[in-house]
Amino acid sequence: MNTSARDRIVITGVGLTSPNGNSLSEFRGNLLSGVSGVTAYTIRYFGDTMAGLCTFDASRYQTRKELRTGTRAGSISIYCAAEALRDAGLELAALDRSRLGVFVGITEHGNVETEAEIYEISKFNYDVKCWSHYHNPRTVANNPAGEVTVNLGITGPHYTVGAACAAGNLGVVNGAQQLMLGEVDVALAGGVSESPRTFGIFAAFRSQNALATHTDPAQASRPFDRARNGIVVSEGGALFVLERLDRALARGARIYAEIAGYCYNSDAVDMVLPDPTRQAQCMARAIERAGLEPRDIHLVSTHATGTHAGDIKECEAIRAVFGPECEHTWLNNTKSFIGHAMGAAGALELAGNLPSLQDRVVHPTINVADLDPECDLRNLVVNRPREVEKVDTILNNSFGMVGINCVLVVRRYPG
Repeated sequence: MNTSARDRIVITGVGLTSPNGNSLSEFRGNLLSGVSGVTAYTIRYFGDTMAGLCTFDASRYQTRKELRTGTRAGSISIYCAAEALRDAGLELAALDRSRLGVFVGITEHGNVETEAEIYEISKFNYDVKCWSHYHNPRTVANNPAGEVTVNLGITGPHYTVGAACAAGNLGVVNGAQQLMLGEVDVALAGGVSESPRTFGIFAAFRSQNALATHTDPAQASRPFDRARNGIVVSEGGALFVLERLDRALARGARIYAEIAGYCYNSDAVDMVLPDPTRQAQCMARAIERAGLEPRDIHLVSTHATGTHAGDIKECEAIRAVFGPECEHTWLNNTKSFIGHAMGAAGALELAGNLPSLQDRVVHPTINVADLDPECDLRNLVVNRPREVEKVDTILNNSFGMVGINCVLVVRRYPG
């Protein structure tokens, strides 16, 4: 990464909603207290299951008409964007909105609206004259980021990054790249998900034998545990305010972290099963681009989703990168608390770990009653938080279907 203050990119604001918190302080507090956000859930056609659902107040930033004509992903994006700007101490009225960009990662978009509208016209014998005229703007690929620009009056560039479950990380990477290119002065970047609102995702995961089941929803998401049996589908979002370091310093901004390095690549082997060799390569290159060695990484935020094969594959990749000399590298997992927030996962997981750069406390992986020997990673923090000697660097893993990987490295800004 570049070293001049103009080319260095920092995080100066965080806005989020998750199944167990609607602000960074609430989210972080529940991660340290072991509070799950997974609850029982019923969705039409599929029936009873469980999911991670958000309870943010969408009316804080949207009118009733905007809520009626927009999308759930759009509402999550708008909430996170407005909260991030507020957290960064930025007033829209004082910004050149043509120099503000919005870059939102998402797993999939449009399924929720399409399923809902088919359900509605089924009441009218499938007469397409009853089809909503809002369907096209709701389902275009740029919608979540575009809804933010319409709501906030942002005239700079926007786009939505489709990167499966690596989208949250890749949204941040795209925001950083646009800043380094000089296209924008401020970027709102991260990822969102509305996935539990579509019955299709539950049906598909069940058909793959990859949907979690448990008598207690709070214990259903259990990465690395021997009894894990699949994914808990969740929604949420996290958007960050990104700025060049010189601008952040000039306005006296609080700096959460600096973007140190990143890498994204492709497995090119399977539609679903990951390739640990490519995952390891992605981690190693992100570390190298940050000017670091594996032993310099103090916290690894794992992607593990709770599937049997996927967790083992990631553990193989981690062992390949972090050898015996990495004795001060700690690991955790956020999905054990909130389930898999798909396109928002990487962004939420990064957000939940950012405070570790200041307080040196690593939040745990919960629901590990019987650690799978194949997932027995050294320094995996389980069931209770751990205060450690140093957290100056965080490596955030995100891996998605059709073999997309994105790894982000951030470091504590010494100022």
